[in-house]
Amino acid sequence: MALQIYNTLSRSKETFEPLKPGQVSMYVCGPTVYASAHIGHAMSTLVFDIVRRYLQYRGYEVAHAMNYTDVDDKIIQRANHEGRDPHELAESYIKEYDQHLKELNILPATVFPRATEEIPAIIDMVARLMDDDYAYEAGGDVYYRVEKKDDYGRLSGRKLEDMQAGARIGVDERKEHPMDFAVWKAAKEGEPSWDSPWGPGRPGWHIECSAMVLNHLGQQIDIHGGGNDLIFPHHENEIAQTESLTHKPFARFWMHNGMMQLSGEKMSKSLGNLITIKEFLADHDADVLRMMVLGGSYRGPLTFGDEAVEAASRGLERLRGGLRPALPGASGVDDVDLEAAAADARTGFENAMDDDFNSSAALAALFELVRQINQSRDAGASDEQLRPAQTVLLELAGVLGLRLEKIAATDADPEPFAALYTEMAAKLEGDAPQVDQGDAASLIEGLLAMRQMFRAQKQWDISDQIRDQLAELGVIVEDSAGGSSWHWA
Repeated sequence: MALQIYNTLSRSKETFEPLKPGQVSMYVCGPTVYASAHIGHAMSTLVFDIVRRYLQYRGYEVAHAMNYTDVDDKIIQRANHEGRDPHELAESYIKEYDQHLKELNILPATVFPRATEEIPAIIDMVARLMDDDYAYEAGGDVYYRVEKKDDYGRLSGRKLEDMQAGARIGVDERKEHPMDFAVWKAAKEGEPSWDSPWGPGRPGWHIECSAMVLNHLGQQIDIHGGGNDLIFPHHENEIAQTESLTHKPFARFWMHNGMMQLSGEKMSKSLGNLITIKEFLADHDADVLRMMVLGGSYRGPLTFGDEAVEAASRGLERLRGGLRPALPGASGVDDVDLEAAAADARTGFENAMDDDFNSSAALAALFELVRQINQSRDAGASDEQLRPAQTVLLELAGVLGLRLEKIAATDADPEPFAALYTEMAAKLEGDAPQVDQGDAASLIEGLLAMRQMFRAQKQWDISDQIRDQLAELGVIVEDSAGGSSWHWA
């Protein structure tokens, strides 16, 4: 089936057709860097990383821009409160967020524009809006005339007359209309500012994103993304000011992710009900957060809590369990057809993701593949028989950005396993299995073989000691009717 994407602008799913065959331009609103980012910010970043990865899997070349708002009222207020330079404050949080992107396995954007680096383009855009009578100057500020845009409000579904009726008239008497918004702000004493034809000042929030898109991606883009809290006024105002200049549809698709919720409320700095990315990663695997996002609809809210974290952790380990090697001594079975199971999983995965990035259904296809892999392993399938399905499992999980192979046995330090092997061999009544002392995987397999020998001799305490000491070294041993297998914790 063709890829279908829900378009906020049309409020319906539409067949995805990029402006240029084989190429996708995507702009995603990034954070305003005045404090440590929370997992709600991570949710949006993860959603659009998954979107990008699947587009690339489908063969598209993706030009992806994600901005940093590094000059803003909140940044200035925070810097003044802490007695810091606003630029230095913003830079410190940009560096922190960049590190989080690496930890969360987010593909680097093609470009990371910053508001402070786009000032000439922003000033030029404001000047052109004024030349075309879409904006006016008032006391050093410049405002966009919302009444000039006949379809203002079409993204959010709001009507200007309704907005005017609910507006507090008189908040700023310099405005021609209460809903007019600032594209340039006159500088106040002690604030960062840049020279402009209207005096020293700085950009309004909405204008920076429009200028960045025009400057880095062009007059029209395929996808504009962000949280659904940005639909109004941010994205609505982006459309108005950009299309007033280009006279072209700004973005083909508007995609919006739902909000992360804690205790039933949107997670936000202003409410103080947030968990920072740093706090989450101190206690959890980064892929647990990705599994939480994948487990629901990207357009819906995501409730954060201990049960959700635990469920995501179990799901991640379940997927990783599909990569376990064959049982010791397994020679293969005749009725295993995991290549067909892998083909079915790929079809199910693609059908799900083609349906507006239905990642929960895509995960279900992978869980079914893991189930069939595990059944075949327990039946005695060999590594050669398991490998085709495991390869597809790794590939498709990678499309979602999941890292199922936390550590390769070839990367593990063999020394602690060799020490344990020597200790157990000394206790064994009989010949120890032959192993490669310089290879962790070979030592682990040898320890499992010795453990079977101890169990046969009914030396259960030593058998349990091997299992427990392997667990301390990060190796989980699982027993079944067909024997014992292991995987990394």
